Amino acid sequence: MNKKYRLRSNKEFKRVYKKGKSLANRYLVMFYIKNPYNYNRVGFTVTKKLGKAVVRNKVRRRIKEGYRLNADKVKQGYDIIFLSRVNAKNAEYKDLERAILHLIRKSGLLKKGE
Repeated sequence: MNKKYRLRSNKEFKRVYKKGKSLANRYLVMFYIKNPYNYNRVGFTVTKKLGKAVVRNKVRRRIKEGYRLNADKVKQGYDIIFLSRVNAKNAEYKDLERAILHLIRKSGLLKKGE
């Protein structure tokens, strides 16, 4: 994923957490807010409650890939953060991908006809 499409700084994350809306399901919490650009910026956060670095990175990679493959289905112009929940540790990749699509659909960010 290109750097311009990522949320990088703590300041950007805090803005989305504080002013954005949030939705949750069994595996993930999604925070989102409108941004001034015509493209989405995405951030991924994995809690230390999941386990050691190997486990956290595995979950983070699965969430990133699930979003990457479905990014074309999401409306443009938003800052989005996906935060893992402890249940994500035992989830299969398909479960996480379904959770991502569920949150995008629930938030109204899914493009028409998708």
